[in-house]
Amino acid sequence: MGNLFGKKKQTRVTEQDKAILQLKQQRDKLRQYQKKISLQLEKERLLAKQLLKDGKKEKALLLLKKKRYQDQLLDKTENQISNLERMVQDLEFAQIERKVIDGLKVGNECLKKMHEVMSIEEVERIMDETQDAVEYQRQIDEMLAGSLTQEDEDAVLAELEAITQGDVELPEVPSDKLPDVPEATEKKERERPRKKPERELLAA
Repeated sequence: MGNLFGKKKQTRVTEQDKAILQLKQQRDKLRQYQKKISLQLEKERLLAKQLLKDGKKEKALLLLKKKRYQDQLLDKTENQISNLERMVQDLEFAQIERKVIDGLKVGNECLKKMHEVMSIEEVERIMDETQDAVEYQRQIDEMLAGSLTQEDEDAVLAELEAITQGDVELPEVPSDKLPDVPEATEKKERERPRKKPERELLAA
């Protein structure tokens, strides 16, 4: 039927990933060997104890010498496992550091592009304009709060004086005579249709 969901995204395996995998495989093999040797040593110790009971001291001594040699191999195996684990940790941490460096690189590129778009002169101009706007707004706030100078007060009074002396045009007063209120009411009463008495309506 084919792949219904498109191509599967393939992850990119780096050389560091391969090296870490190989180191972990070697570590696991050494641990299996270590476990095998430990079981064998325990069996040989019990066998040496049995040989001593049977009076076979020479064979028991030879077996204990062999066990001593294998103990040394076991210690070396433990050291090798520790070295492998340390190397795996170093490689994994190096990968993390590489990702951090890549992130910093991308961030630096973005900053460079932003700096190219907006220069220091542009930032200074914007800051100056912002400061001017803030100062202008402060002056308006002070005026609205009543913090006017004597010169401002004089200018406001002069403007009020000019308004009261007729500089402002007012609408003309209508010349038509308004009807008296009683006359208008009487006219409405005459124009209103009269209702027939209820008796007349029933007789009809």
